[in-house]
Amino acid sequence: MSTEEIAEEKVEEKPKENNTGIVYIYATYNNTIIHITDMVGNTLAKVTGGRMTKQSRLKANPTVAMFAAKKAAEQVRDLGITQVFVKMRAKGGKNANSPGPGAHATVKSLAREGIRVLNILDTTPIPRGGPKPAGGKRGRRV
Repeated sequence: MSTEEIAEEKVEEKPKENNTGIVYIYATYNNTIIHITDMVGNTLAKVTGGRMTKQSRLKANPTVAMFAAKKAAEQVRDLGITQVFVKMRAKGGKNANSPGPGAHATVKSLAREGIRVLNILDTTPIPRGGPKPAGGKRGRRV
């Protein structure tokens, strides 16, 4: 066996590791926050729509959310994250229970950047009962 054949045997390709992360998307009608962690919870990237645009009225825009997701994907791809779980959240409570306009654009942009989306979960807090609403038995009479 020559030295070249021995070197070729040692250079066998190792199976590529799929490092997994969690993407937390907080999408309101005013802003979109993208926070990417590893499975333990250590922060790998945090990007908001407010960092991408100068106009405050555009922070929740799908285009701005797409740029923010692209920047976050670049940061975590360098760290070896190839697949993610997505946890999407709206304001919730007594406020809006549907995610803002940047939520779906963020997920699509992550997938377009080559990050495999394993699961999408909506974690918006929903009130269940809560305190008695004001106004009495017959409601507020005007």
